[in-house]
Amino acid sequence: MKAKAGIFLSLLIGVFSLSTSAIFVRLASASAAITAFYRLLFTLLILLPFLLLSKKNRTVLFGLSKKQWILGFSSGLLLAIHYVLWFESLNYTSVASSTALVTLQPLFSIMLGYLFLKECLGRLTFLGCVISIAGCFIIGWGDFQTSYRALLGDLLALLAAAIISIYFFIGQIVRRDTPLIPYSVTGYLSSVVFLGLYALIQQNSFTHYPISTWRAFLGLALISTICGQLIFNLLLKWVSATTISMSILGEPIGTCILAYFVLNEAINFQQGVGIAIIIVGLIIFFLPIKAIVENREISSSLTK
Repeated sequence: MKAKAGIFLSLLIGVFSLSTSAIFVRLASASAAITAFYRLLFTLLILLPFLLLSKKNRTVLFGLSKKQWILGFSSGLLLAIHYVLWFESLNYTSVASSTALVTLQPLFSIMLGYLFLKECLGRLTFLGCVISIAGCFIIGWGDFQTSYRALLGDLLALLAAAIISIYFFIGQIVRRDTPLIPYSVTGYLSSVVFLGLYALIQQNSFTHYPISTWRAFLGLALISTICGQLIFNLLLKWVSATTISMSILGEPIGTCILAYFVLNEAINFQQGVGIAIIIVGLIIFFLPIKAIVENREISSSLTK
């Protein structure tokens, strides 16, 4: 029970931290590629001491198999593409709608889990998933009636959701026998390289940004990535990518609230209804123990 409570708490912290992502992106006066580049570069620099000062992590990193290196760098490429697509979507549509659609990851995670890992959801967990996804659609539906520009932003966000689902799916496989730090460093390193090259091709400037933008970059690294995404990478050793994706469906709730206070984006009735439905769906999804814990003894795994 303690292990399960710890996982729930970690998921809650991760979701809240990830909810700040769209806010920091809006506050940064930089292109999507540059914003994503500095987010992951700062994250990588923060993680490097944990790699270099740990003999175990160094040994694991240099002992990775060819397959593990390929999967690690592939996940980094997927993460880079995800961020570019999502950050670009925020230039076309509202924070609430973009976040709601980019968190529709369970749609793709369920399919990947079933096709490749033979994972099947119980009736109650599947019902919770459907209800939460419906809530996300309700939040983002307004843009389909607004303009083609908003619709483009929605499509970019949905594509970003598909990409990040594959990223977490690969992470679920790799994290079974690869510690968190070596896995994260390889993935973030490849992301930084890909994003840096993309920014150069786009002829984006890497300097001359206001202090507020550098603060947004740092906030993305420390809060959104270290306290958000990294926690999910940690939990992939004990829970499925589908469970991670389902918990991320709570991100629009935090983002809508933060957008109201920080960006003065009002929460309308439609978004409020969507938030309420997402909460109901998440409660139903996480009620069964099997939805949060895979068929293994977590308490013993945590002590290894």
